[in-house]
Amino acid sequence: MKSRQAGFTLVEIAIVLVIIGLLLGGVLKGQELINSAKVKNFATDFRNIPLFIYGYQDKFKALPGDDSAVTTTHLGTAVGGVTVVAATTPASGARGNGVIEGAWNSATETDESILFWQHVRLAGLAAGPTTAPAAAGVLDFLPKNADGGFIGITSGANTPVTGMSGTYIVCSTSILGKYAKQLDVTMDDGNTATGSLRAIANITALNATVTAAAAVASSAIDDATSYTMCMSL
Repeated sequence: MKSRQAGFTLVEIAIVLVIIGLLLGGVLKGQELINSAKVKNFATDFRNIPLFIYGYQDKFKALPGDDSAVTTTHLGTAVGGVTVVAATTPASGARGNGVIEGAWNSATETDESILFWQHVRLAGLAAGPTTAPAAAGVLDFLPKNADGGFIGITSGANTPVTGMSGTYIVCSTSILGKYAKQLDVTMDDGNTATGSLRAIANITALNATVTAAAAVASSAIDDATSYTMCMSL
């Protein structure tokens, strides 16, 4: 007699295919949630900056980083009888003029754009190191985004994006193209070359020289390439 070979029935195959489909759907949905969470973190970084500025101005009637009375009255070594980390006075220049001087990615540790972060941290508005950095430690002193890129701020006069204007410009580096496009849809007009949020070629190094670069349109954004996103406030 011939022996019959055992095999899967059509019903069993259908069940396996359904299970595989559910697993793939779960993986894709999980990845989508991870992507959305990252974009939400990037957006929060940008939205927090005005809160830091307004909170500091409300408290001290001065602009963080540009505060001419930061060491004498506002954030000196003894505030309310409690010894705290001494704030650093900005480098010589037009202090107290309502302008955050210095490039957003300045390598100069006493530029107002760098000391902005020390002042808002000492004022209790943001987390992070409060001791002013030495020149070699500026990169570690700047806040980081969800992908490890650094975040910087400057005045609109020092804009890093050609044609972009605003009172202040905030930039966040090393954001993958797929997130950059989604971030622009979430926060702006959906085109990374126009509006108040724009993408430029990625910048990973500090530079005291202010150089403006052309924005990259969404149609030219590569999902797997990192970009620097800048927002005008």
